[in-house]
Amino acid sequence: MPKDTSIRSVLIIGSGPIIIGQACEFDYSGTQASRSLREEGIEVTLINSNPATIMTDPVTADNIYLLPLTVESIEQVLKEQQIDAVLPTMGGQTALNLAIEAGEQGIWEKYNVRMIGVDLAAIEQTENREAFRQLMVKTGLSVAPSFIANSFLEGKEAAQKIGYPLVIRPSYTLGGTGGGFVHVEAQFDDALRRGLEMSPTHEVLVEKAVLGWKEFELELLRDANDNVVIICTVENLDPMGIHTGDSITVAPAMTLSDRAYQQMRNEAILAMRSLGNFAGGCNIQFSQNPETEELIVIEINPRVSRSSALASKATGYPIAKIAAKLAIGYNLDELKNQITKTTSAYFEPTLDYVIVKMPRWDFAKFPGADHKLGLQMKSVGEVMAIGRTFLEALQKACQSLENGRMGLGSDKKEWIRTEDILARLEEAGEDRIFRLKDALRLGVPVKSIQKLTGIDVWFIKQIKRLVQYEQDLMRYNVAEDLPKDFLQELKSVGYSDAQIAWQLRIEEEQVTRHRKALGITRTYKMVDTCAAEFEAKTPYYYSTFDKENESIPSKKKKIIVLGSGPNRIGQGIEFDYCCVHGLLAIKEAGFEAIMINCNPETVSTDFDMADKLYFEPVFWEHLEEIIELEQPEGVIVQLGGQTALKLAQTLYERGIPIIGTDYPSLNLAEDRGAFSDLLKELDIPYPKYGAAQDADEALRIANEVSYPVLVRPSYVLGGQRMRIVINDEELERQVLSIYKHMPDNKVLIDQFLDRAKEAEIDAIYDGEDIHIMGIMEHIEPAGIHSGDSAAVLPSYSLSVEEVSKMVEYTEKLAKALNTRGLINIQFAIKEGKVYVIEANPRASRTTPFIAKAYKVPYLKIATHVMMGTKKLKDFDIQPQPSGYAIKVPVFSFDKFPNVDKNLGPEMKSTGEAIRFIKDLSDPFFRELHRERSMYLTR
Repeated sequence: MPKDTSIRSVLIIGSGPIIIGQACEFDYSGTQASRSLREEGIEVTLINSNPATIMTDPVTADNIYLLPLTVESIEQVLKEQQIDAVLPTMGGQTALNLAIEAGEQGIWEKYNVRMIGVDLAAIEQTENREAFRQLMVKTGLSVAPSFIANSFLEGKEAAQKIGYPLVIRPSYTLGGTGGGFVHVEAQFDDALRRGLEMSPTHEVLVEKAVLGWKEFELELLRDANDNVVIICTVENLDPMGIHTGDSITVAPAMTLSDRAYQQMRNEAILAMRSLGNFAGGCNIQFSQNPETEELIVIEINPRVSRSSALASKATGYPIAKIAAKLAIGYNLDELKNQITKTTSAYFEPTLDYVIVKMPRWDFAKFPGADHKLGLQMKSVGEVMAIGRTFLEALQKACQSLENGRMGLGSDKKEWIRTEDILARLEEAGEDRIFRLKDALRLGVPVKSIQKLTGIDVWFIKQIKRLVQYEQDLMRYNVAEDLPKDFLQELKSVGYSDAQIAWQLRIEEEQVTRHRKALGITRTYKMVDTCAAEFEAKTPYYYSTFDKENESIPSKKKKIIVLGSGPNRIGQGIEFDYCCVHGLLAIKEAGFEAIMINCNPETVSTDFDMADKLYFEPVFWEHLEEIIELEQPEGVIVQLGGQTALKLAQTLYERGIPIIGTDYPSLNLAEDRGAFSDLLKELDIPYPKYGAAQDADEALRIANEVSYPVLVRPSYVLGGQRMRIVINDEELERQVLSIYKHMPDNKVLIDQFLDRAKEAEIDAIYDGEDIHIMGIMEHIEPAGIHSGDSAAVLPSYSLSVEEVSKMVEYTEKLAKALNTRGLINIQFAIKEGKVYVIEANPRASRTTPFIAKAYKVPYLKIATHVMMGTKKLKDFDIQPQPSGYAIKVPVFSFDKFPNVDKNLGPEMKSTGEAIRFIKDLSDPFFRELHRERSMYLTR
C-alpha cells in the first residue's frame, strides 16, 4: 500500500528531560522519525521540553515547540498548527502517557487528529498488567503465574497464592520504577507499599519470580498488511532479575539453540500480531528456563523502545525511520534498505560480527546509594562495541566506558581477596563482569561462578579464555619476545597494548612499537546489514584485526570530530547536539566529516550523519590508527566534552593538528595555578586559591586561603568529587578521598565566596571579534554546581555595571587564551564585585540552551570559526529573544531513595527542561525563585 496522502502534517511528541530509564535514545528515535517523514514531504511539528537535544533544533523539524509536555501544551500546538496525525511512539513512556491522557480528554477527536504508529487499545493492553497476561494466555503464549493487586490486601492474597520468591511490577511506570524482587515474606509489605505508591493507577502485578532464567529481547516491525520483520535478537548476559537497561547485552544471541530461536521468533510474531491493528515498531522481552528451554513472555512495548536505538546501531537498520514510514501507510516491501539501497526493508538484517552493550553507572554522584542491581534501572548511559568475536567486542566495550579501564582487567584494578570477589558475584553490582574475571584468575570453578551469578556457562568459559591468554603471556619478559601469531591472537580478542604492557610490566609504547613493526594493525569492516551478501553504500565502520580493510580513505580533505562517549552526569546529550552541528558545518565547508564515538543512543552516531562513522572507543589506541589511516587536516576536541579534551595533550604531543583553540590554551584554562596567574596579569579578580600535591600542602593552603574552601581535583567535569569544607578535619578527609580515586590529579583549593550570586557567559571568539551568545544568572547562590542550578537568560537581577564587567572580562580572557571558537566563563558576584571562577574554551553544557532560546545556530557558527572557514562578521547573527528563558534541572533521585539530595558543587542532575516566560511576574518564575534562591549549600 502506498503512502497515505491524506496525512500532510504530523505531530511528534518527545520524551522530555533526560532521566534514568528514559534517556537520549528516544531523542535519537524522534529525530530519525522526523527526518523520515520530511523525506516524504510531510510537515513535521515537534513538541518537547528538552533544550539539550538535536531533536528540538530547527534542522530536525518544520515547527519546534519547546513547551512542557502537558495536555494544555498539546492543545496549544493543535490550535496553531493544522495537524493531521500524531505519532506518540517515539518519545518513550512520557509520550505514550501524554497521548493517552489527551485521548481520554477528547483532544485528538476535537481537532480531528488521527493517532498513527500505535493504537490506544494496544497501549492499554501492554501497560495494564492483567490485560496483558490475559492477552498472552489467549494467544497461546506462556507467562509467569501472577495476580493483579489494587490494594494492600489484594497484594497480600496474591503473595500467599504464588509463594516466594516473587516480583512486584507497578503498572504504567518507567525504567522499572517501584518494582523489585521479594525473596522472603518479611520484605513483602514495604515492597508492596512502594509499588502501589509509584503506580499512577495504584496497581501492581504480583508475579512469580523466575530468577536465574535467561533473558532475551527482540526488536520487530510490522506493516499494515501484517507483515512482520525481526530486526535483532539481543541476549542479556545477566540473567532475569536485572533490568535490561542495567544488563550487559549481546547481539546476535549467543546461547540459543536453533529450536529455541525459531520458537522465540514464532512467538514474537504471534504476540505482535495480537496487539490490535497498528503499523510500527515493537519490543518483546522473553525469559527462558536454561535447563528445559521453556519460554515465557515478560513484557511487550508496542512502540520504539530503549533498545531500538541499540538495535539500529547494531544492525545498521534504521528502525525509527522505517517505523515512521510504516505509520503513514507504506508496507515493508515498498521501502528500500537504507544501507544497501537495493534490498527492501522486508529483508531481515544479518550480522557477521558481535556487538556488546555495557551500561555506564554514576554511583559516585550518589553517596549512600544502593549499588545492588535489580528490577529498577540505575545506569545513566551506555556504550556499544563491535568486534568479530564476543571477546573482542567485550574488551572494546570496557575500553569505551570512560572509567579508566583498559579492557576486561589486566589494568592494575583487579581484586585479589576471594571472599570479596565471591560476595560481589552473588550480589550484582556495576563491576560484576570485572569480578567474574578476577574469580576465574584466582581459580574459582566455572560451575561455582555460574551458580553464584546465573550467567550462562558459555560466557564464563569465553572469559576464562582471557585468563589462559594472560597465563601464556607471563612466559615472556619483553615486547620483542612476543611471537607475531600470539600477539595477533591477543589483539583479535580485544587486548589493548596497555593491558599487554601491564601484564609484562613494561611501557605501553614498547608493545605498540613492536606490534606495528610486525605489521599487526587494525583493519576496518563495514556494518552493512547483510553480512556482505549485497554491496553496501553507507560508510559505517568498526575495527578488528583482519586481513582485508574495507575503509578506503578518500582524497578529500577531512576533519575528525571526537564524540563524548557514554552519557553520564556532567556530560550528557548536549555534547551530542554540539557534535551533530559540528559535522553539518564541516560538510558545509566542503570537508569530509568523520565521526568517532561509541554511544549507541546518540544522533551523531547515526549511520548517515557524518560522511564516515567509526563506531569505536574514544580511546587513544583506537583513535591513533584511524588518524594514521585517514590523515585528516585536524581533529576537533571542543565539542565532545571532557572525553575529547582529555585526548588533546596526546594529539598535541604527536603533532596532530587540533582544530580551534590549541592545546596550550586549553591546558592553561584547566591548570588552576597558571590560570589564576593569568587572571592576576589581566587584573581580573578571582578567589584566593592553591594547588596541592599532598594532604599536608592542602592543609597549609586552606589555612592561608581561610575557610570555607572549595576542594576539587583538577581536569574533571560535572564537579566530580568537589566539596565545600569548613575545617581541617573535613579537608583532610576530602583530600585523601580524591587521592584514593584519582592519584594522578592535583587537588585545587579555592576560597569559597559564601552567598555570592553566580552567573555565566557563553561566547564565540574568532581572533578578531567576540560575540556574546548569552548571559545567564543562576537563581541559586554560588556553591551549587551550574548544571544543578536553575539559570535565567538573560540575567534578571545583576546591575548594568556588573554585566558590563562580565563582558569586559570575557573579552580579555578570550583574547588571552587565544580562543578560536567557543568559550564559557563562570562568575561569582559578591557585594558588587565580579570574580572569575573558571573559563572553559570549549562547548559547554549551556550552549544548546542559548542556541534554542535565541534561535541562532551558534554551534554551526562556532565550528566555522574553529576551522577558519568563516569569521563572525560573515554571519548575520540575529538573536530572537522571547522574554526570559529558564533552564530547569531535572533529577532522578527516585532511583536512589536513601541518598543525600542536598545540592552542592558536585553535579547530580540527569537532565534539564526549558521554560519561557514573558516577564518576572510569571507565577512559575516566582515559585521557582522562592524555592531555590535561598538554597544553602551545606
